[in-house]
Amino acid sequence: MWIPTEKEKYGVVLASFRGTVQHGLPLEIGDTVQILEKCEGWFRGFILKNPNVKGIFPSSYIHVKNAHVKNKGQFETVIPVEDSVITEMTSTLREWGAMWKQLYVKNEGDLFHRLWHVMNEILDLRRQVLVGHLTHDRMKDVKQHITARLDWGNEQLGLDLVPRREFSMVDPDEISATELYKLMEHRHRKKETNAPASTHHLFVHVKSLMSANLGEELEVFFHIYDGRENRPLSERFFVRLNKSGLPKSPEKTERQCTLFVDLGSSDLRKDVYIVVHIIRIGRMGAGEKKNLCSVQYRRPFGCAVVSIADLLTADSKDDHLLKVYACNTESEWYQIHENIIKKANSRYNLSGSNTGLAVALQLLHGDIEQLRREYMVLFTRGVSITRKLGFSDVIMPGEMRNDLYITLEKGEFEKGGKSVARNVEITVYVLDIDGQILKSHVAAGSGEPGGDEYHSLVLYHNNSPRWAEQIKLPIPVDMFRGSHVRFEFRHCSTKDKGERKLFGYSFVPLMQEDGRTLPDGTHELIIHKCEENTNLADCLRYLKLPFSKSNLPSNNQTLKGTKESFWITSFLCSTKLTQNGDMLDLLKWRAHPERINDSLSKLKEIDGSEIVKFLQDTLDTLFGILDESSQRYGLKVFDSLVHIINLLQDSKFQHFKPVMDTYIESHFAGALSYRDLIKVLKWYVDRIVDAEHQDHIQQVLKASEYIFKYIIQSRRLFSLATGGQNEEEFRVCIHELFMSIRFFLSQENKGISPVAQTQAVFLRTFPAIYGELLKIFTVREVAGFIRETLASLPTAVHPDSPLEAVKLQCIAKTVESQLYINPESRCILLPVVLRVLQTHMQEQRDLVMCARILTSMLSLVKKEENSPVEPAVSEEVELIVESLLVVLLRTILEISNRPQPAGPAMRLQFQDVTGEFVACLLALLRQMSDRHYQQLLQAFSSKDDLRDFLLHIFTVFRILIRPEMFPKDWAVMRLVTNNVIITTVLYLSDALRKNFLGDKFDYKVWDSYFYLSVIFINQPCLQLESFSPSKRKKILEKYGDMRVMMGCEIFSMWQNLGEHKLNFIPAMIGPFLEVTLVPQPDLRNVMIPIFHDMMDWEQRRSGNFKQVEAKLIDKLDSLMSDGKGDETYRELFNSIIPLFGPYPSLLKKIERETWRESGISLIATVTRLMERLLDYRDCMKLGEVDGKKIGCTVSLLNFYKTELNKEEMYIRYIHKLYDLHLKAQNYTEASYTLLLYDELLEWSDRPLREFLNYPMQSEWQRKEYLHLTIIQNFDRGKCWENGIILCRELADQYESYYDYRNLSKMRMMEASLYDKIMDQQRLEPEFFRVGFYGKKFPFFLRNKEFVCRGHDYERLEAFQQRMLNEFPHAIAMQHVNQPDQTIYQADAQYLQIYAVTPIPESQDVLQRDGVPDNIKSFYKFNHIWRFRYDRPFHKGTKDKENEFKSLWVERTTLTLVQSLPGISRWFEVEKRELVEVSPLENAIEVIENKNLQLRTLITQCQSRQMQNINPLTMCLNGVIDAAVNGGLARYQEAFFAKDYIMNHPEDGDKIGRLRELMFEQAHILEYGLTVHEKFVPQDMRPLHKKLVDQFHLMKSSLGIQEFPAYVRASPVHFTNGSPRTCRNSVPSIISPDGGRGVARRSSHSYPAVNRYSSSSLSSQASNEVSNITGQSESSDEVFNMQPSPSTSSLSSNHSASPNVTSSAPSSARGSPQMAEKHKHSRENTCLSPRERPVSAIFPNPLDPAQRAPAHQIGDTTLPRSDPNLSAPDKVRPTPSSWSLDSVKEGAPYFSDSVGKFLGPPVPPRPPYSGSAAKNMRSQSPAPTSRSPQKTTVPPFTPSPTECQSTSLVSNSPVLSGSYSSGISSLSRCSVSEASGTELPAGDHPPHTLPPPATLPNSISSSSDEPIRRENKTPPPYSVYERNNPRRPVPLPHSLSIPPQTDPPALPPKPHQLRTGSMKLDGTADPRVPRPRPLPRKVSQL
Repeated sequence: MWIPTEKEKYGVVLASFRGTVQHGLPLEIGDTVQILEKCEGWFRGFILKNPNVKGIFPSSYIHVKNAHVKNKGQFETVIPVEDSVITEMTSTLREWGAMWKQLYVKNEGDLFHRLWHVMNEILDLRRQVLVGHLTHDRMKDVKQHITARLDWGNEQLGLDLVPRREFSMVDPDEISATELYKLMEHRHRKKETNAPASTHHLFVHVKSLMSANLGEELEVFFHIYDGRENRPLSERFFVRLNKSGLPKSPEKTERQCTLFVDLGSSDLRKDVYIVVHIIRIGRMGAGEKKNLCSVQYRRPFGCAVVSIADLLTADSKDDHLLKVYACNTESEWYQIHENIIKKANSRYNLSGSNTGLAVALQLLHGDIEQLRREYMVLFTRGVSITRKLGFSDVIMPGEMRNDLYITLEKGEFEKGGKSVARNVEITVYVLDIDGQILKSHVAAGSGEPGGDEYHSLVLYHNNSPRWAEQIKLPIPVDMFRGSHVRFEFRHCSTKDKGERKLFGYSFVPLMQEDGRTLPDGTHELIIHKCEENTNLADCLRYLKLPFSKSNLPSNNQTLKGTKESFWITSFLCSTKLTQNGDMLDLLKWRAHPERINDSLSKLKEIDGSEIVKFLQDTLDTLFGILDESSQRYGLKVFDSLVHIINLLQDSKFQHFKPVMDTYIESHFAGALSYRDLIKVLKWYVDRIVDAEHQDHIQQVLKASEYIFKYIIQSRRLFSLATGGQNEEEFRVCIHELFMSIRFFLSQENKGISPVAQTQAVFLRTFPAIYGELLKIFTVREVAGFIRETLASLPTAVHPDSPLEAVKLQCIAKTVESQLYINPESRCILLPVVLRVLQTHMQEQRDLVMCARILTSMLSLVKKEENSPVEPAVSEEVELIVESLLVVLLRTILEISNRPQPAGPAMRLQFQDVTGEFVACLLALLRQMSDRHYQQLLQAFSSKDDLRDFLLHIFTVFRILIRPEMFPKDWAVMRLVTNNVIITTVLYLSDALRKNFLGDKFDYKVWDSYFYLSVIFINQPCLQLESFSPSKRKKILEKYGDMRVMMGCEIFSMWQNLGEHKLNFIPAMIGPFLEVTLVPQPDLRNVMIPIFHDMMDWEQRRSGNFKQVEAKLIDKLDSLMSDGKGDETYRELFNSIIPLFGPYPSLLKKIERETWRESGISLIATVTRLMERLLDYRDCMKLGEVDGKKIGCTVSLLNFYKTELNKEEMYIRYIHKLYDLHLKAQNYTEASYTLLLYDELLEWSDRPLREFLNYPMQSEWQRKEYLHLTIIQNFDRGKCWENGIILCRELADQYESYYDYRNLSKMRMMEASLYDKIMDQQRLEPEFFRVGFYGKKFPFFLRNKEFVCRGHDYERLEAFQQRMLNEFPHAIAMQHVNQPDQTIYQADAQYLQIYAVTPIPESQDVLQRDGVPDNIKSFYKFNHIWRFRYDRPFHKGTKDKENEFKSLWVERTTLTLVQSLPGISRWFEVEKRELVEVSPLENAIEVIENKNLQLRTLITQCQSRQMQNINPLTMCLNGVIDAAVNGGLARYQEAFFAKDYIMNHPEDGDKIGRLRELMFEQAHILEYGLTVHEKFVPQDMRPLHKKLVDQFHLMKSSLGIQEFPAYVRASPVHFTNGSPRTCRNSVPSIISPDGGRGVARRSSHSYPAVNRYSSSSLSSQASNEVSNITGQSESSDEVFNMQPSPSTSSLSSNHSASPNVTSSAPSSARGSPQMAEKHKHSRENTCLSPRERPVSAIFPNPLDPAQRAPAHQIGDTTLPRSDPNLSAPDKVRPTPSSWSLDSVKEGAPYFSDSVGKFLGPPVPPRPPYSGSAAKNMRSQSPAPTSRSPQKTTVPPFTPSPTECQSTSLVSNSPVLSGSYSSGISSLSRCSVSEASGTELPAGDHPPHTLPPPATLPNSISSSSDEPIRRENKTPPPYSVYERNNPRRPVPLPHSLSIPPQTDPPALPPKPHQLRTGSMKLDGTADPRVPRPRPLPRKVSQL
């Protein structure tokens, strides 16, 4: 039976369990489980990681651990009872584990490895803790290491800062918010800044001396030297080196390593140096022979110096190589280091070119104990300590030191009868009182052990040697008395076996008779002469002699007069001995009572270090004197005591305070002293007010803490001794003393008077007295003293008085004291404290201090809270709330809004104080209960006060939520803050409901409330979805999801609003939308009804929700721009689609409403916008390719323009797109993009506001700037023709303003563009069709096909590779067939790419002879709407003999939504047309193309345009040779056979046409051969002859004897070219082997040349075709005799075969007879910006009556393109869209001007003339619905391309503007498209145009098709010219080819046309309604 477990609650899995039994729970080793029940060796429970899955498992697999159970029962939680550090370690390591693997994935190798080491280290330390064998101290160390590593890892991984106390985590609920803040702050500061260490140490490690001339042992001495004061700062460190220059004892590291300890911060400066002296031990002269003498002397070798400051900057681990210098003369040796420092170069030189001392130098910081821990290796290995000369900056009690330093300075010696000076060596001995030499008490320096004697340097032949050698004599204190030092002088001979001869000695005793030691300083010692054999062992003989010249008796002239002297400098550093006689006199006061007064007076002059050495003895002396004669010496003793107490305040001696404390506790015995001390203290206090000089009194008050300690201790000793006698008397004395103090504190002082300073001094020390008073008085008594003392302070103090700050400090110390912790004293002191705080905070003074006080107060309130809330605590909270809550809120507001101070220190201080006040506010609000809130709200006397309070607190809460409020990793603090905020808001929302609804409604308070709620929900620290599961679980367990709580609160408050909801629409839409973006289902469910409600109320109010829609869209876009591409935003946006899309609640609610249609449409719009914004956000991510970004921006831009009509957004995205293009160097596209903005502006003087990067300027100036920028970009993109048009428009503007300077520049620029067209090479781009299939593509690409303009030099393979790089997950499809539905719906990405051929629109230019290639190239590849792709196939049975019989071509024509190039490099395919070209039509096309190519080459050759005749030769050879081998014969066979003619009667005309073309070809060939003969070079004559012979064969094979008449006329003057439009198929790029050389034409060849010879045997072509089509037939199976149309020229200008175009309503197109002038004016009209009030979005519908009978316009005399059509059938142009009135008046004008005004050629842009009428009808069922169009027509000269011969029917849709506008499909309006319907011949409208005879054929109707397209895509160069309010400026004229052959005339002056234009403008049909003007925001842009 299963029994619930009692003890077994928590366990760890020891072995994995598969859980194969019924209900078994699979377990992994290491899992932790919670156990619910047990039964016979089995447990039932769950894994803590996944509490939802419960099951059973064997109990033997589980190690049960002790655990603490919370909430026993069904929802119990189990917390293991183990060390909190272990728990934290375990959970942290688990969290790190997951992140650690991610580091590897992200390739952050460095952190990955470091974290791995740290994790292993933590696991090792964890084991040590778990084993439990550690000592208490070691455990502490281990935990410290663990927590340090945990913190390091958390910081590196960006995890939260963990608040800790004593290594264990702190539960934020267990401590007050102020304490939590302090802990976080402390840990944050610790992490941020390490306090600079006050003590520093220099580590020196001697490596070696490198020198060429060694061979002797060396001694190296290091010391630290102060260059400013020219004195050593430290003793010397001494290293012996062997003859190789290496340390002598390498195994003893302490002999070669040292630590120069206790350097102060002041010692780390530039003029403090490490000085190294090197002494050699060997012969007297460095170069002497080795065997001359065996005696070794210490001789100078060299010196090195390095500045300590260099070590601060150098890398600590570097070894330093110090240069070693030698002095030029030995007598300078003593100051060589000074000379090196001063750079006195003449006195020293390098001791050898390569001599150097290698040492490691490193500065270490911190106290020595810290270093022992950090650099353990250093100390365990061994390092000698080199001390400072003298005490360190801080003297520690208990430090034992007794070192005497003697420096051998110099000597003066007589020659001693020698002719040369002596070589003097000194030997130093220390002898004790008995005359015995003290062993090992003479040390040359640290590093080497001390010796019995010391030998000085020997300076060669010098009677006045200066050694400057320092030795250290570490003599024990007890041996000091009676000891002396003896110096023996010897002459070292270099001859006589090098013996040393004694010639004198000196000595100095170490202590004087009175106990004082040898005073510090220089002593001139007497040299006593002696012989070599003098016995100095009996020192008593010479100790009686005088030793120093300074203390010789005046009568001893003999010794005084001797010249010989020896100088030493002595310095004692001792903690036990003194050189001060006054100190000794005081300590021996009993011996000389008469000197007491004198000694007490001199105490103040004694050095502090002397006093602290004998602190206890001195204090005993003082109290001894006081006890014995208090009357006489009381005041003096008191002053001395004050002096000593204040001495200990000095930082150097502060560590002696504990010594004094110990003295007071343990050694002080003055039981009667308290009376005298109180008396003297009161005496001083009473004199404060009257005293002139306050300095001494201030010193007394400074010492008051210790004076009270002595008073209290003395009283306690007295009580103990007497059983508590005189208690009352003592109390009275203390009360009287406090009365005196209160009196002096109550003095009011103006400004900074001496008394005020004294008051401040007292207040600073006052809090230190509390603890002492508590030893005798009760808590209440002491609290009473303090309250009265503080209350006695004057209240009306000047704000600037220093007393105010001190008063606050005093209160702060009071609040932090032990006394205040006691609740009894707290209730007494709290009112005083609150009163002071309130005044200070109200006046915003000393806020740092106020924060500190508040923090301390509130952290105490918390401590009491764990017990049931005591009434006292509740009252305390009540008091604080009443006094401080409102002030505290105001203070936080003030500080937050204050500008940040400049200095970093100040800024830190302000930041701290904000944080502390916030913590105080949180702590206070946390303590408040219902009762407190009720009392608070009732306390407000008026509504206005309550309103202000609510506004304040809501604003403060908003400040608290700011991300910068706390550092990034303070998640714990943020959660506590949020918890407090939500609790408080719940309390306050009641007040809001009760007081501010109905009539009393206050918008501001409610708005503030909602705003706070929204930012509360949206703050990052509450977005649980972004946290790790463990963190999320912790937060949910502790606080729940606070967002949902706040959401419910918003909902309930919203419901309470009633009709006041309207005040918040649409203002709250944006904020609430942000809330719904939070991916929390419960929150959404709460928020969606609010949205529905808003829509409902808005509908009621205004009948629509335009406002809601506008606000939604703006908010969405702004969220995008704020999102900055971060991943969470992507998720947030994803989450809104469910909200507006299929999300049930909102849609269902809307569907039940009366306004459901508009509601659903709003949701659809927003959803579509969302999809685009999502794509935009994704594409804008870093690292995305430009192509994607551009495509996405275009999609969004179009959406804003067409669907949302948001002009400002539209313009913003225009500029974003422009920047993208510039970055990608798509200059042409950039120009088209900027044109979109340009054409929204007009040439007016209206002022525009500053917008984006544009300054404030007039509309004219901005448009001018845009024009210039666009021209510059067109120039960079080599699109000069477009630039020319803009140049002209600008030039007209300049001319109209008579700005001839700029006009001239503009004309020059225009001319330069013409030059560039003629002189510069333009690359011809390739075009590729790309299909994006599958659901994984972004929305703007998904299941769509595009045509893309390739980059320069980019071929299919490169393009394909680029696309696959842009979409790395895409699969390239290997066929060209349309994919099926499975591919469309697949969850993948499929790319289908193939090359397509552009179908140029401007056939007239391309067909004209004599137009240079440079010009033609522009028309071939610009303004292309349609592209073609051909696929050959066989229908029916294939004739192996002649496959042309069955060779059909499947021709796909793609029509784009916009022409290329445009605002993007790619545009979507709008329409696909599939036609099949019959074998016969195919043959016609091939021959047509070849004929055209031949004509062109011949013309070029004739006009000498060709440098070389090869292209013509190759072409002729190709045609003639192929023909001989059966080229044309194959066509004859196939189509002229009787069978074919019988079976295909309908093809009669076509067969005739084919025959004509064959004859034509033969004729052209004949003419070509004639030309060829003229120009053929000599070496190619044989080839020419062969061609002529073959041509005759060919003629005879065709059966041609004589050419028919129609062929003979003018063989090469082709007016019209062939009458068909170009039908090109895919260029050869697809074919891997399609001859590349042929495909890219030479610059001389006519660009329309077929890529291959039209030879019927061109197997190359068939190879290519098979490659293109992907078919597997061999080349001979596919037509091996005739090239497929797919190989025909890219720009062949023949029209399609009749079955493609037969019924197309032919608009006039590019007829060569068109007047030049009209071409120009058409162009410029196209460029002209459209009339301002009419936007592209709301065009004006055109009256049907205005349509012109188009069939009357046209030229019936042109050659027919289709033999099957009669002339009337063919000439059926689409109806005109002009206003008839305009046309009537315009016609004469046109006819007059034809031929008169001719301009240079400018690229014309044909209109869209539509495809076959049948197609158009099917597309557009509403023929009467016309495109919105204007009525006012400017002088509008039709484009040459519109008046086109009927023979040139084209399929290509184009904008009816000259250039593709760049406003892509997104600028289409939703007006239904008008189709170009034909009017029947008889259906003439009432007004007809003049008959064709009177109207020159160059005037065309503006066909209807352009209008249809205009509908969709208004071009940037609008067809309409706007009325200029200032002065109408017509645009320059366009170019066309005139019918007459006169030379072109000059272009007209602008004013000639202007009058006409105005006249025309006035003739607009008044009946046509004016268009509704678009509400424009551009005026402000």
